[in-house]
This record gives sequence, C-alpha cells and structure tokens, in this order.
Amino acid sequence: MGIVAGLESSAEYTRIVVCDADSGAVVKHGYAEHPDPREDPQSWLMSLGRAASSGQFADVEAIGVAAQQQGLIATDSTGVAVRPALLGNDRRVQSAAADLVDALGGREAWAQAVGAVPQAAHPVSKLRWLARNEPGNASRVAGVLQPHDWLVWQLLGRPLRRTTDRGDASGTGYWSAALEMYRPDLVELALGHQVAMPDVLAPVEPAGRTPEGLLISAGTGETMAAAFGLGLNLGDAVISLGASGSVFAVHHEALADPTGTITSYADATGMHLPAVRTLNATRVLRGTAELLGTDLDGLSELAMKSSPGAYGLVLLPYLEGEHTPDLPHTAGSLHGLRRESMKPEHMARAAVEGMLCGLADALDVLRGRGVQVRRLFLLGQAAGLPAVQTVAPALFGAQVVVPRPADYTATGAARQAAWALKGTAQPPRWPAADCQVFDAGEDFAAGQAVRQQYVAVREETHPGAFKH
Repeated sequence: MGIVAGLESSAEYTRIVVCDADSGAVVKHGYAEHPDPREDPQSWLMSLGRAASSGQFADVEAIGVAAQQQGLIATDSTGVAVRPALLGNDRRVQSAAADLVDALGGREAWAQAVGAVPQAAHPVSKLRWLARNEPGNASRVAGVLQPHDWLVWQLLGRPLRRTTDRGDASGTGYWSAALEMYRPDLVELALGHQVAMPDVLAPVEPAGRTPEGLLISAGTGETMAAAFGLGLNLGDAVISLGASGSVFAVHHEALADPTGTITSYADATGMHLPAVRTLNATRVLRGTAELLGTDLDGLSELAMKSSPGAYGLVLLPYLEGEHTPDLPHTAGSLHGLRRESMKPEHMARAAVEGMLCGLADALDVLRGRGVQVRRLFLLGQAAGLPAVQTVAPALFGAQVVVPRPADYTATGAARQAAWALKGTAQPPRWPAADCQVFDAGEDFAAGQAVRQQYVAVREETHPGAFKH
C-alpha cells in the first residue's frame, strides 16, 4: 500500500530513501550536502531540494523527517529565526549548562524534573546562553523549535500549529519523558520568560499534510529514527563508537537517575531509550594507533596477535577526562608494564580492551537499573574492526550484533511515515537489518577475567569513583 519517503537531515547532509510502505524495499535514493553556513536553517531546505531534485518524491504518499538532535531554532512572534541555529554540542554553552544546574538546586533536582542534567547539547542550556550572551535576541524569542520540528513546519507550509515528537522533545531539557509533559518553568528559568513550544505528537500521529497533499508523520531525532530503522525491541541495546561513546537500550519506562548519569530519552514507538555516555571511545584507538605508527586497521591486526588480558597491561581510557564514572579532570593511565608486555601488540590489545571496558561500565549502569540486554548492537567505524568484534561479546557478556552499513536513520523515518499512512496500532513489519552476529562462546571466561582485572585497577586508581 503506497510509497513513502524517509528524510535524514544530519549536521552535514540530507539523505532521502524512498520505500515501499508494505515491504520496506528501497526504490530510490537522494543525497546532498548542506551548503554553508550550516547553522542557517535555510541551508537544510536547500540541501533537501537538491536531494529531491531527481524526482525522489514522485508517487510518494507520506514523508517522515529525522534530523540532527538538540539544535535550537529560536523564533520571534512571526516565526522568523532571531539568529542562526545553535547546533548540537556547542562548547560555548557548557558554562550556561553548569549555571542552570546550580539555579535549580543541583543534578538531582534536574534528574527528577526532566530525567536529564543540563549539558551543552540541551536546548534549555542554549536558551540560558542566549539570555546571558545575547540579551537582545533573547528578548525577541517567542517560540522554540529543533531541526526536525522546523523542517516539518516548513514542509507543511508554516501552519499556526507547530509540532514535535516525544523522542526529540525528551532531549530538550524542558520536557519530561517520565511524565510526558513540558516544564515551562524551566524554560523561564533559562530564558527569563515563557515561549510557545511545539505540540508533542504520539508516535503514529501525523503532523499534517503539505499544501500538495503529502502526509507528514510526526518525525523524530536521528538516534530515535536509527533505532526504529534497525528494528530494535526490548532486550536490545546499542553502543555507538564515535570519538566519544554512548550506550542506550530499549526499555519500558523512563529511568530517573539522581546522579544524572542516565539520560531518559523517549523513542519513536512509545517506549524509552535510557542512555549513558562516555567521553572516550574511538579516540582511544586512534590515539594508540598514532603512538604505534599505524591506523585503526593496523591497530586491530596488532591486537589480534596478543591474547586476552594483554600480558597484564590495563589501559584506563580517560583521555579526555570521563563522564562515566564522573572524573572530569582525570587522565588516562597505563598499568601493569613489565618487560615482556612492552610490545606493540599488547599495547594495541590493551587499548581495545580498555575502550570496551569503559563502555561496559556504562552498560552496567543500565543493567543495574533493571534494563535487560540480550543483544548488543555495535555502531560506528570501529565496530567493523576484527579485534573489537572478537573482544566485545565475551567482555560484555551478550551477543554482539554489527549491522552492515545502511541508511538506518532515513529508513526509520520512512518506516514512521508508513506507520502514519497505515494508521495501525503497531508499526509495519519491515525486514530486520542485515547484521553480522558474534557470540562469546568459549571465550566468555577469559573476557570476564579481563573485565575483573580492569575493575580492580580502576578501583585502586580511582577508589569510589564508580558509585553505580
């Protein structure tokens, strides 16, 4: 029944996939990079126009939009942006975030209020930054949108009603995933006055129709769309291996964490995606590779020549400080050096094991709150390294799944469009992602020994730092 399109608007590009609504089969693609300046929302529309210029939307009946998360488009009373968008993890905003934490009475107060402690990424922190640094612009702000909200609003012809979804709303710092409601008092705390906020749509609820009659679904953020495109369910968790790392899992409820270690996001289906982040992931491997005069592939080859435990070497991977555990001012450290362990292959193995042990700490935070993990999806360039694929299953104590490269975010947006088009209680069943599967097998005991060795060194070096 019908043809649908998924639109992914990242920080750098627009990607479009056009799919059969019943089978999920991809029938067309489109792609275009955002022109500069990329913080100008009009550049996202220009990129969309170029990506769709070859007729990708011909025969399409519904469109889903997924976009970069936690950007802020502050608009005046006429809907015009008062300044260029503040995007992603704008480092200028970090002091404003810390200011907000204190203004409400600390981390626990924020965690209880909205399930998240303000960071630079949160739109609520960006509002505080505007109030402190651009008071003239701040005084003109009458409404707030995120990138996916703004794109949906533009596609619909800029109607009076503006919308978002629970997934993107849960990353603002002023909407509670547990209560599924806004906290306008927190917007006023940050900005100094109230503003209009978009209506939060249910997962299957459409945002409306374009002037040409195309159905536009609720849309969502990139992470939520990717989870939907991958077909994640209860029991599934994802570890994202960027320069920094994140761990999130599908869960049936929001998790309030008084320490703020867990951020309670909502997903695009009515479930929740509690998340824990680390500051160090692939940057650990890249740094070690540079030290050893090689690249990521070469590092993996070296690590495979070593054995579990890296001849006693333990790398605590806190190269940029760390968030989990909360050690913002510490540094990484290498332990267990002996003459027989001072070889490139053991150093490489220690880097892989140290990075994964740091992420296992984050995973344990979720497990400690009752989150069940049966399958663990690894995403990112480092997920394809044989050394990572070999070490991860035994160390994490779960089946590890590595999806083959595909447009999962755009596919998730298209699947949401198909769901809105059908209007059914459950989303359409599309084929599962094509994945490689890795099990711990007989290496489980060795992997757990590596983890115990790591924990012992971490506790000796930073006693009491890991309270979960």
